[in-house]
This record gives sequence, structure tokens and C-alpha cells, in this order.
Amino acid sequence: MPVNTASAAVHIAPVVLKTFAEHRKQRKAREKQGKEAPQDDILFDEAFNIVKSFIELGTNNTVESLQSFTNTRVPSLYWVAVSPVTIPLSICNEAADALIEWFGPEELNTVVGGERWWQVRGLSGIDAEWIAEREHLDDTGEKVGNGQKLTREEQDILQMEKLESVIFYVHGDTHRYQIIRLAHKLKGRAFAVNYRKAPQYPWPCPVQDVLAAYLYLIRPPPGALHKAVDPGKIVFAGDSAGGGLCVTVMTVLRDLGLPMPAGAVLISPWVDLTHSFPSILQNTETDIIPPHGFLAKPSVLWPLDPCPKTARIIRSETNPPPKPGEADTLKPSPERVEIAKSGTDIPGEGLAVETQEEMLEKYSSTAPYTLPSPQMTDSSMAEKNASSESSSSSSEMGGRAGHNKAETQATPAGWEAKPAKILMENDIESPLELRCQIQLYATTEQLTHPLVSPISQGSLCNLPPLYIIAGDSEMLRDEIIYFAHRAAHPSDYPVREAVLKDARRQRENAEKFTTPTKVHLQVFDGMPHVLTVFMFTKSARYAYRSIAEFVRHVTQKPKEEIERSPFPAFEWKPRSDTTESTEPLKASKAKKQPRPKPFAKTQDGPGQESPDSEQIFEHNEQVTQETLRKLADSPEPDVHLQDDDDALPSVAIIRERVDIHGMVRPMEPREEIPALQLSPDKIGMIKEAPAMRWHKGQEEWDKRFHKAGKRVLQKREKLKDKADKLIKHALEQGLVHEAFPESLGDEPVEKQTNRNRRTSIGEIQEHRRWGPLDLKDEKPPASAIAGRRDTHESLALLRTSIYYAAPITHKTVPRLKASDALRATFDPHDDPNAPPKQSVSEQQVDRMQIAPLNGLRIWEKILGYLGRKSSSKATNGIRNTAAIIRREREDTPPKAS
Repeated sequence: MPVNTASAAVHIAPVVLKTFAEHRKQRKAREKQGKEAPQDDILFDEAFNIVKSFIELGTNNTVESLQSFTNTRVPSLYWVAVSPVTIPLSICNEAADALIEWFGPEELNTVVGGERWWQVRGLSGIDAEWIAEREHLDDTGEKVGNGQKLTREEQDILQMEKLESVIFYVHGDTHRYQIIRLAHKLKGRAFAVNYRKAPQYPWPCPVQDVLAAYLYLIRPPPGALHKAVDPGKIVFAGDSAGGGLCVTVMTVLRDLGLPMPAGAVLISPWVDLTHSFPSILQNTETDIIPPHGFLAKPSVLWPLDPCPKTARIIRSETNPPPKPGEADTLKPSPERVEIAKSGTDIPGEGLAVETQEEMLEKYSSTAPYTLPSPQMTDSSMAEKNASSESSSSSSEMGGRAGHNKAETQATPAGWEAKPAKILMENDIESPLELRCQIQLYATTEQLTHPLVSPISQGSLCNLPPLYIIAGDSEMLRDEIIYFAHRAAHPSDYPVREAVLKDARRQRENAEKFTTPTKVHLQVFDGMPHVLTVFMFTKSARYAYRSIAEFVRHVTQKPKEEIERSPFPAFEWKPRSDTTESTEPLKASKAKKQPRPKPFAKTQDGPGQESPDSEQIFEHNEQVTQETLRKLADSPEPDVHLQDDDDALPSVAIIRERVDIHGMVRPMEPREEIPALQLSPDKIGMIKEAPAMRWHKGQEEWDKRFHKAGKRVLQKREKLKDKADKLIKHALEQGLVHEAFPESLGDEPVEKQTNRNRRTSIGEIQEHRRWGPLDLKDEKPPASAIAGRRDTHESLALLRTSIYYAAPITHKTVPRLKASDALRATFDPHDDPNAPPKQSVSEQQVDRMQIAPLNGLRIWEKILGYLGRKSSSKATNGIRNTAAIIRREREDTPPKAS
């Protein structure tokens, strides 16, 4: 059964009943142990298990089914202004050019797989939307633009202009209600982007789309209704993968010298796709993320090999390279190519593969790369950078679209990376090898790339202020804590040496960007991944309030004040005023701010603030200020007092924990946090325990869906035949493309183009650079639909690029025949009157075009029905009343004069 409201209800109903039955017993057990947990609240206990159960339901269905459910358009509330916009292809091209410059020709060719495939898309732009409360709009705003009447949504965009602060939220439509709450708290506007998602559009497709959305804000194209937004008025915000994307895009902006946002809010950011931290195993029972990861029922899309002939993880058959814990390189050096040719990594006859201990000893690094001191002066850095720039080759510094591929260091013909080796817990064993792709987002060889896993960035310095939120019970907790400390204390938490050795840009960044990033880290007791989903809890209420205060602070305060005081809780009382500043704090602890009772009953509904939330927020600010004073008086090496005794001490990071009542306390010393004791060379490594846990779950799925996997292979073959026929028919109907020399013929291309354009319903779009037929010499990831011909979505993309929205590389747009329209009528994946629907990972599913009703749409229809009934009754009542009045007037004799 596909993922829809009905299947979700059937799956979740038993969970709701079971949770209700066991809640009291579990709460009593915690009380006997003197423990508190968010699950003490029956609402949170039910919500937590419902979300966990729904995600489990998703893993029992196909990837496309889950995407279709979560990427469905949902109705907006009547008091919220939601204005959809499309980010045009011209802006997408600007973002592509920036990424091409960042990667450089060599990395594009070897690591990314080319510069074309990730620019291919089905839609003529990127879906996005402006969100704000109608109460906050400017009623006096313009009603007409460019002499034309505007729709209500377009008018709303103009009326949002007075709201200076902008939250740029990196996620799709499924998080609209969280975004609405943020906009409400901020009394500002939000901009949400529906970026392309994996596995159909893997990395770096999402990076391009998020970067394009940011450029759209600060450099609006002709025709955009909004005015250019000052980057200093924008704050990035994102949760989970969206949080990781925020970090990735900010590092790209920093590296290219593009305008940076005022700050970033990172909610449970996913920054390590290798799962190399302990909490990924420790918090499986207390988090909503499935223990085996995001598995899926086989479909023509995913997994890539639904019926593997050999195990997905086997004992290693070769010696290094790569070393245990690492994936093989995608940029082979001449020495690496020679090893592959000579086969020196293959054990000789009668010899066994080396143990992990032997491999690590034999192939250990002998020339560690040393980072520059953070105290390096700007002048010395300038000299060092000047010398490094003079020796940099143009091939590694990047180029624009259409660069000369002859300048790149081509990957040797037939080169294939070896399987990744898994770092074993027992050194005397030979390592295991990973024989398939684990993550949907990127290939195994790409997982440690700095734009995939930001934890592997050469430098996390010189970024805008970061407000980072994590749940103490979530699986990503440790990587989030480590990431925050690495950004604030670069010298204490250096990046793994292999990252710097393998990438020139990362070496340059480690030397060039050395100013610690200001960080405010808060870890919430007992809360799972993306705690803001549970909006009714006190923890989430405090988080929303804190996010709004942070955004308001960094976007509305003077720049000098922000540099001096980057967070709202950093408001500094000078030492000359210590009596004035500390007494209220003591009073608040003793009398004014008693510890609230656990989940005290209030009249507030979900999403409303309890009466003491204002007091809690003020109390938490005072706790942070006291922490600052203690740091100022401590011998901590990372705290530097200004020359002015009354100035704010230079604190790189404020570290706090938040209890289940929303009350803040200082975090324990760094020495007591296990995640911060990991050696840098163990971070970003593929380790045995997480890999085997995933493998155990995947093996179970392979057995459960074995028959479905076989059917998938048969469907793929049929779809390949269908794609071949599609191209053949297109050539017969007038397609002219250099990929098919026979289509060029002797007739001048200009005449062919004119003839076919007159009879075609499609067009060649001047800003669409590439299509699926333009990927010669490209190596897109195996899951990317731009390079596939064996999925329904890849055929929809191919058909659109041929008949409806062709790139500039196409010479003609062929005309569809009546027989084609007839076939499309009976094809659920096609449309006889319009371009076929694109991948659900890119195009939102319209509520009127699918049979299964989304829960929110059911509610909308109920309200609509009740509204129509009420309106009908009111109309009938008015008519009846008018009729009675008329009759009374007719029956009443006129008064005598």
C-alpha cells in the first residue's frame, strides 16, 4: 500500500493505542528513578511515537511513494500569506557558474562526474514561496505593478516589502507550518525553496538550487516582484539535511567572496554522512530516525541493485589503497593509476590480505600537514596566500560554463574506484569492503567531500554567527556538538589530514580562513531529531522564541553592535555595573523565577505560549550573561578580554543545555563530553558498527522484497525499450541533435528549425543549457535520472526535453503526432495536453491531481463543506426573512393620514 493518509492511519492507530496504554506505567517507572523525560507529557509521548511510526511506514514503501506524500501541496491557513514563485533558469545558471568556479575543471570531471548532468532539470526553474502573516503585511502597499493587475499572491509579495528580516528556510513544503511559526515569532517574512532531492537529483543538485534561491533573493531577475534583499537582512535556517546544506552554501559563498547572510540557524544539522560518531549507535531507541537508516521497498528508482548476486558487504580482497575506513579516490594520481595497472594491491599467490593493523602501519601518513596558527597576522597570511596563488594552476581554481575540457586532468580510460574499506573494531581482522551505495544523497566515494559532509571542511572559520540546536537524544547529537566546537575552536579540533592532502582548496582554506566562527550551541534534554517538529512542547516553544530573537538581533542591530555582541543573549553589562547586573539574576533565581512544575496544566493549546514562557526566556538570557562573566574571569585560552575593561569578552562559543521545561544551564566542560575526545583521524571514516547495522537491515529488506526486486529488473528493461522507441520516434518526427549525426542531414539547420517550431507546441528555451541527450563524456551518479532511461521519471524528463522545453543544444522541437497523444491518454505517467509530470523529488504533487487524500486536504475539504453549508443556510435564512417581511408589508393595511 502506498504512503497516504489511509495507510498512515491504519499503521499508526495501533501505535496510538499502545502508547496510551503504556504511558502511565512508563512515567511511574521514571518517577521512581527520579528521572524526567519529555515523554512524561502524554501529548509528546503520542506525537513522538506517531512520527517514529510514520517514518517506519515510509521505509516499507518505495522512495517515490514517500516523496509523493511529503512533497504534496498543502493548503495555507487563512491568516497566512503564501505566495509561490519560480526561480528562473537564468538564476540557476548563475548558481551553476559559481559552483563550476568552486570545483574547477579537474574536480568537476573526476569527483562530480561532469558539469552538465546536475544542471539538467524537468521544470523551467525552481519552486519557492514567500510566507508571512497577513497581520504583518503593509495594507498600504502597491496593488498594481507595471501597469498590470496583480493576483492576490503577487500583491502579498509587494506588501511583504516592509518586513525587512528574511528567514531563508532550506526545506520543502512539508515544513510550512514550522516556517509559519518562525515568521509569526519574528514578525517578518520567510522564503522557502523546494530544491531537487536525491536519489533522482543527487549531490550537487541540491547545492545548486539552494545557492540559486539565495542569489534570487539578493539579485532578483527582471520580472521579480520583490526588491533586492540586503544579505545583512537574511538569515539561513534549515533542519537535518537542510541544515547541512546551509553550511555547504555558506562555505561556497565564503570561498568565492560572495555576500554572506547575517547568520544561520541550524536545527539538528546533518554534517557527517559517514556516521562516524558514537551517538549514531547510542541513541537509536530515543530518536525518530530508523535504526537501519532510510531503507526502501525496491522500485525502478531505488535501490540501484534490488537483487544483488553477492553480499553488499564482503571481506576485503585487496590491500590498500584505499586504507581502512576510507573510500577510494575519484582523482587518481599517477602513482595510484600505476598501482591499479600493475595489480600490486592484489595479494600474491598463496598470500592473504593484510590485517587492518598491518595496513594502518604500512600505509600510515608520514608527512602530516600542519595548520597555521589562528593568531597568524593578516599580513603574513596575505604573503602566504600571494605565494600560493602564484603557484596555483588554472585547472584547480575553476572556470565558467563551457570551459575547455582539454585543460582538465582527464581520468584514465576505464578507471573505476575500488570498493571502500570499512574500519574494523578488531585490528587483527582484514577489513570489510562496501560493495554498494548506502546514502541516497551521494555516492560512497563522495561522502567525505567537504560539500557533502561539512564536518570535513578544511576550515569552518569566517562564517556568520551560528545558532545551533540539537536534541540530546538524537542520533546526530555528537556530530552536531563536534561541528559547533570545530567552528569555534579550529586549532583544538583540526580536520583529518587526508582531507587537506587530497584537496588544494581545503589546504588553502585552512590557511586563509582562521577567524573562529561565533557559535551559540544549545542541546535540549531528551529531545529527538528536529525538536521543532514538536511545537507544543516547552522546549520547542523556547527554541522558536530564541530563533526569532537571534534573527531579529543579527538583521536589525547595527553592524558594529553585532560584531561586538553576535547573539541576543550576549548583551553585555560592563564590570562597572556588576551590582546592577547580577542582583536581578540572583533575585530571579531565588524568588522571581521558581522552577516550573513539569508540564503544568494550562489553558494553552498546541502552538500557544504558556504564561511563564516570557519569564523563562528572560531567565535563560540572564544565565547566559552569567556564563559570559564567568568565562571572562576564567583562564580559558579561547576567551580574550578587550583592551576596554567594559567591553564584551571575545567568546568563541556559548555552550548550554536546555531542560524539558525550557530552562537553560551551562554545559559541562569539554573534557567531559565524549564526542570531543575523538581523534581527528577517526572522524569522517566508514566504521564497522554503523555499516553492519545498515547491512543487517538491508539484508532483511532484500529477503522481504526479493520478488518485488525481480519485478523491478523486468520493468527497467521494458522502460529502456520504451526510451529507445521514444528517441526513435522523435528522430522520425524531426528531432535534430548532434548526438545523432544522421539527424543533421543535408538541409540547413535553420530551415529545419523554422519548419518544426511552427508546428510544435514546445520551444527551445534560451536559458536551458543542457538536457538528457547532452551528457556525452559525462559520468553522472547511477541514481541520477538525467543519465538513466529505466525509470518513469527519467522518461518524463526525456520527453519534456525533446517535445516541450528543449535546451539550446537542440536544433529543433519535433511535433507530436495524434497517435502520440492517444498513447499518452492511456499512460498514467504522461499527459496528452501538457508536459508529463516531472519527478516528485522536483515537482510538488497538486492536491487536485491525486486520488489519495492528504490529511490536511481532508481537513480543508471538511472546512469547505461546513463553510458552504453555513453560507447556504445563511443565504436561505436571508431569503426567508425577506419573504416574511414582504408578506407582512402586503398584509398590513396602510395607515390613515
